[in-house]
Amino acid sequence: EKAGRTGFAHLFEHLMFKGSKNVRPDQHPSWITSIGGESNAETDEDSTIYWETVPAQYLPLVLWMEADRLGSLRIDESTFVSEREVVKEERRMRTEDNPRAMLMEQLYATMFSAHPYRRPIVGWMGDLQAMRPDDARSFYRDWYAPNNAAVVVAGDVDAQQVKTWAQQYYGPMTARA
Repeated sequence: EKAGRTGFAHLFEHLMFKGSKNVRPDQHPSWITSIGGESNAETDEDSTIYWETVPAQYLPLVLWMEADRLGSLRIDESTFVSEREVVKEERRMRTEDNPRAMLMEQLYATMFSAHPYRRPIVGWMGDLQAMRPDDARSFYRDWYAPNNAAVVVAGDVDAQQVKTWAQQYYGPMTARA
């Protein structure tokens, strides 16, 4: 993220569950739980990780869903505004209402004066307030591409079959600069 444009990576941690071309809003986590799995996401200074733990026979479904949202996320105005408000409230609760968190945020901003770690993961409130849906669409186009993602699969699966499915679902996607 760039100065003045913080919080997008964390916002996408939320938006990626809000629907894509073939999956309705909030359907992704409900499908995962309906097959006995669990899913979530987390953002740190270097990455955003979306993860699922599911029975092995559902791996093709999970790979398809992940590829679908990587390649065709829906970012409509009402969902964007709603999730931006969720992130702003998260910032208030976890940072602004917590003196220790405010101290750590200022410490990082001072300590990493010339490094991206100076920016809070959740974003500065002014940047969050300034975000617009087109900004989010631009961030998505810039960063959410197969050449900027890693798929990691572990468990009782056949590695060659996983490669075949990965090629099937991610292969047709276009790489972006």
